[in-house]
Amino acid sequence: MALKEGDNAPPFELLTDEGRPFRLSSLKGRNVVLYWYPKADTPGCTKEACEFRDRFPDFGGVDAVVLGISPDEPRAQAKFKKKYNLPFALLCDVEHKVAEAYGVWVEKNMYGRKYMGVERTTFVVGKDGVVKKVFSKVKPAGHAALVLQALDELE
Repeated sequence: MALKEGDNAPPFELLTDEGRPFRLSSLKGRNVVLYWYPKADTPGCTKEACEFRDRFPDFGGVDAVVLGISPDEPRAQAKFKKKYNLPFALLCDVEHKVAEAYGVWVEKNMYGRKYMGVERTTFVVGKDGVVKKVFSKVKPAGHAALVLQALDELE
């Protein structure tokens, strides 16, 4: 079951693209954008990441930290980050436990084949650790601007 606005963001620890442990709790007191994407360096995921990259300075203006999360290994995340010069951390939810906790690990269907994977979803977590906004079934084009607008409305 996916998280809803008003829910507490489940705490987690994941490896970053640099292979270092990262805890969500380390960002208490900051706004956090957690955006889940299915796979590094695929067309939609690249579009979404590059939009967050291009708008990155604007997120600092609303005291927000951007974090991308996918089931990719640190090596794949690091390659993706370097290739597109992404200025934010990419987190590695290889065992998809955090995706499950947030309700974004779902059954998907492509060309009649059913499989489990990440549903492109973004959570805006407020300074108090509460989910303020949920964007489900995200379309990559224009998404970063929508997230910024939601953050502006928090202030």
